[in-house]
Parts: sequence; C-alpha cells; structure tokens
Amino acid sequence: MIARGPTLAEDGDMPTAACTWSNLPDAEAARVFAYEEPNYKAGVYADVMVRRWRNALGRTMWAFTGDPENNGRFLVIGHGPSPAWAPPATGCSSLTAPSWPSLAIGTRLIACGPLLSDDGAQWIGSALTIELPSRAHVEAMLADDPYARAGLYERVEIHPWRFGRAAVTREGARYSAVSSRLFAIASILSASRMSARGSRAAHV
Repeated sequence: MIARGPTLAEDGDMPTAACTWSNLPDAEAARVFAYEEPNYKAGVYADVMVRRWRNALGRTMWAFTGDPENNGRFLVIGHGPSPAWAPPATGCSSLTAPSWPSLAIGTRLIACGPLLSDDGAQWIGSALTIELPSRAHVEAMLADDPYARAGLYERVEIHPWRFGRAAVTREGARYSAVSSRLFAIASILSASRMSARGSRAAHV
C-alpha cells in the first residue's frame, strides 16, 4: 500500500470518500478490491473510481513527515481527456518535473503520479496528495501548472484529505509481493450515509 485516507468536507471533519493507493495484480483485482469491500456492499458508497496509477515519488505516504499542525493536506485529481486522444503515459504531471518553477513544492508532495488507462499505455490524468497552508495555496499552485495551462485537464478536483490508519492485511501483503501495478481507488460516500457511517468509512 502506498497511501490511504479519507477526503473531507470543507469543514475538515466529515469524511466524503475513502481513498486507497495500493499494489494489485491487475485492473480486475482492483475492481474486486473496491466492489467487494464491506462498506461498498453495505451501501455506504454512492460511486467508486478505479484508476491505474504510477508512483512518481517511489515512496509511501508514511515516509512523509511534514508539518500538519501548520498546514492542510489535500487530494488533487486532474481528470484528463478520454484515452482515445490522450498523450502517451510519459510520466507524472509537471508537479514533479524539473520544469516546475518552485523546487520547494517537491518537499510538500506526499504522493504523486499519473492516472493511466488499464493497460498503462495512455495518460488520462494526475492524482496527488500535498501539504500546503490552505486551499488557496493549492489553487495558486495549479494555476501555474503547465498541464493545467495547456488545457490537458477537463476538470480538477481539490479535496481536504488526511492520513488514514496504517494497516497491512494478509491479503494486502500478498498482493504487494506479487505485483508492480498500482491502482488509485476512490470510494465516494453516499450523502445519506455520511453522518451515519462516515466515521467508519474514514478508516477503511
């Protein structure tokens, strides 16, 4: 597992989705992981997004220390165009490329990488978690991002986010041992279930 944790409402408290970046053998295994999850089967989630992902930083979120007392943490998802005309999967968003104008931004990245088609051949977006003082700082960062300026994102989501609990299950350990494929899985909570089941979903 590379990272896990809930996205939050703007109040920074109510969970809105459970997000996991994990090693799984293939796209089918990722979908089983998502749709056989107990909270999904119980109707907690309104929708699930499963995307292949590349770990551009080569580390897990637990290697990041940061300064959560004085900063917020955010999940940013840039949705690219359809794979039919998307550019080749040559790397991460420019947030980790040498051309990024602020070298200091690299020290704020918790996890970062491109979202890919199931076969890994096409870039279809970017997903990252980052520690910055506020949402306004995230928006300013994105305004200077060459991918955003070039119009490569059809839309961009910014969500408050926090670290989930570290947990390695026996099944998760088996997957990590046999696979180099990574998947980002976002399970979006049903509005009717947020207050009743949100705290449980925040720790999946």
